[in-house]
Amino acid sequence: MRAYNFAAGPSTLPLEVLQEAQRDLLDFQGTGMSVTEISHRNKKFEAIVEEGEALLRELLNIPENYAVIFVQGGASQQFAAVPLNLMHGGKADYVVTGNFAKKAFEEGKIYGDAQCVASSEDKVYTYIPDVKNIPFRKGTDYVHICSNNTIFGTRYAEFPETEAPLVADMSSEILSREIDVNKFGVIYAGAQKNLAPAGVTIVIARRDLIQSPLPICPTLLKWKVQDENNSLYNTPPCFPIYIATLVLRRLKALGGVKAMNEIDEYKAGLLYDFIDSSPYYTNRVEKKYRSIMNVPFVTPSKEADEKFVKEAAAAGLVSLKGHRLVGGMRASIYNAMPVEGVKALIGFMKKFEKENA
Repeated sequence: MRAYNFAAGPSTLPLEVLQEAQRDLLDFQGTGMSVTEISHRNKKFEAIVEEGEALLRELLNIPENYAVIFVQGGASQQFAAVPLNLMHGGKADYVVTGNFAKKAFEEGKIYGDAQCVASSEDKVYTYIPDVKNIPFRKGTDYVHICSNNTIFGTRYAEFPETEAPLVADMSSEILSREIDVNKFGVIYAGAQKNLAPAGVTIVIARRDLIQSPLPICPTLLKWKVQDENNSLYNTPPCFPIYIATLVLRRLKALGGVKAMNEIDEYKAGLLYDFIDSSPYYTNRVEKKYRSIMNVPFVTPSKEADEKFVKEAAAAGLVSLKGHRLVGGMRASIYNAMPVEGVKALIGFMKKFEKENA
């Protein structure tokens, strides 16, 4: 019996996708080779990349003047790629709303005048600063945000209006809600939460912004080069790209991002409603900014938290331990987490509360 995996990443994948991949591990489309063995120059693999890009464009309604590329290194590598591709004037604003947003800011400071113009660190990242009152500077090359904060369980209820191009790390919520890509200069997302195994990162970038990377930018980090080579400048993370394409196919068949968002909102609503109705469990995030992907919660004591995680795992509800910066528990309920998994978690929470309150 498969466990319900609430890991923050690498995260759970749809069962039907895993089953299809299992078949292709031995013989991919009659090649007599595994999908992990065929060359990235093979026409069949090139077709995978082309389909993956086409599906992303369709599902997110990405305009043609945006590049869509598959790159290596995870979102953390893009913390450096962002300034290396965009910081032409040596100046950028960052909004720090969690651990990864802070890491991106620290990386930006290496390459120029990066400034934190707003932060929610004062309340342990339990809210998002009011986007209408952030003092963005004039003349910046870009504004960087992290749209959903995996560790602390917050997300932007609305995005800031900025004069400079808006750059968003959407690693932990990509394809979970509809967005207007035209409002962003760049969107990037590590795929290991909502799309694929770890190893590939999606970059969606307005082409006019990426034509002149900094002279010090390594070739492999130049989005322009990757775009011109259809993500095949070098050997890409082939297997994660293949899985991402299967996941995108499934998402389209389910009705696209709008349909997925309705499911995600329903799942999150079930869990938050139970937590809010319980005197035993607490979620500390301001309700307006609660993530529908990552739900942290605690019991009244650290000892009970530890017991919860251990007994939940024994019941087939795994990877619920909260991040070390927060403690407690965290249920990551990404697109691939079925409604039944959330209901099973709530059932266990009720039982645990009854036995331990």
